[in-house]
Amino acid sequence: MKVLVANLGSTSFKYRLFDMADERQLARGGIDRIGSESSRVVVEIGGARREANGRVPDHAAAVRACLEQLTDPRDGCLGDPSEVSAIGFKAVHGGRFSGAQRVTGALLDAMEEMNDVAPAHNPPYIRVMRLLAERLPEIPLVAAFETGFHATVPDPLRSYGVPHEWSERWLVRRWGFHGASHRYIGWRAAVLLGRDDARVVSCHLGGSSSLCAMRGGTSVATSMGMSPQSGCSHNNRVGDFDPFALPYLMRVTGKSLTELLEDLACRGGLLGVSGLSGDVRDLEEAAANGHARARLALDLFVAEIRRYLGAMLVELGGADLIAFTGGIGENSPSIRESVCRGLDELGIVLDAPRNASARQEGPIGAAAGRVAVWVVPTNEELMVARQTRQLLAEASDDRRGA
Repeated sequence: MKVLVANLGSTSFKYRLFDMADERQLARGGIDRIGSESSRVVVEIGGARREANGRVPDHAAAVRACLEQLTDPRDGCLGDPSEVSAIGFKAVHGGRFSGAQRVTGALLDAMEEMNDVAPAHNPPYIRVMRLLAERLPEIPLVAAFETGFHATVPDPLRSYGVPHEWSERWLVRRWGFHGASHRYIGWRAAVLLGRDDARVVSCHLGGSSSLCAMRGGTSVATSMGMSPQSGCSHNNRVGDFDPFALPYLMRVTGKSLTELLEDLACRGGLLGVSGLSGDVRDLEEAAANGHARARLALDLFVAEIRRYLGAMLVELGGADLIAFTGGIGENSPSIRESVCRGLDELGIVLDAPRNASARQEGPIGAAAGRVAVWVVPTNEELMVARQTRQLLAEASDDRRGA
């Protein structure tokens, strides 16, 4: 079985192709500037990389271009597009639908109900899924929702202090996100530690960030809530925020609720605090040169990570492994050092030289620490491919048993 995993943006399409017989990645590629006259098409197969430019009008055409790349008789890795068993999507918020689901009209309607909660994610996915279902009906589409991994979080940690009807009728609860990444870290931690009952804190730090506490690979707490705007500050999204500040801000700024939410979703986070950039690399450079607000943004980011890390450790009663992943978690030694600084009494001690040089998977904890600390590059696409394979296999079993 071969599964194509899609990661969508409003004008981009990135993919990885897996052979699920042995979970090998056969190819990766993508198309950006979809809809413009200068779309860029990139593919990597067997270590060889090709690029081309030309107009790709929409995402359905992007998928067709991708399949043409993969079946190119010169250097493709497929004999025919029919070898692709399904397209799996790293979908964000399905509301009343969770886990891995076949894409149907009812599922897309449920996603649409959550557009207000995931405005940067759901609309482009819905638009592309509808288009592909219409244009490529021969390929099954599977949505693997990030919220599904956190369905095991106990009710006291999923609930808000809101009227009960809000939760039951309108699904106002802590859903959690980055499920594919945390799922991978939970699986990989069991391999690294050689045990399947480990207490793990996964620190997914990147353009958006979240922490997840896992016991035996199962989510028991997470930092994000009802929307991907919550939890730690993100590159340009607010993170946790008191909603009672909004009517005050409406009055003093004259802005509408919609305008303020746009500010919080697009001009908040590290960008808003620093007034400079939402990219930690830029902020680290600026802070080193004396930029006070860049330093404040970095310190705020670290303080919020530590606050949630402390909560996760309390919930788990300690940890066996702390994993840093995501673009920042994998590539910023200074953020990792700042997060772990002064936690010796909790058994969390970094090995400074290892931490400074770590970029690939490997331990960065000191021998004196009781808690293992690792850098673990995530593989969200593999998790989506696994969920897609499992869903198709279950559907096939159901048909045979009918």
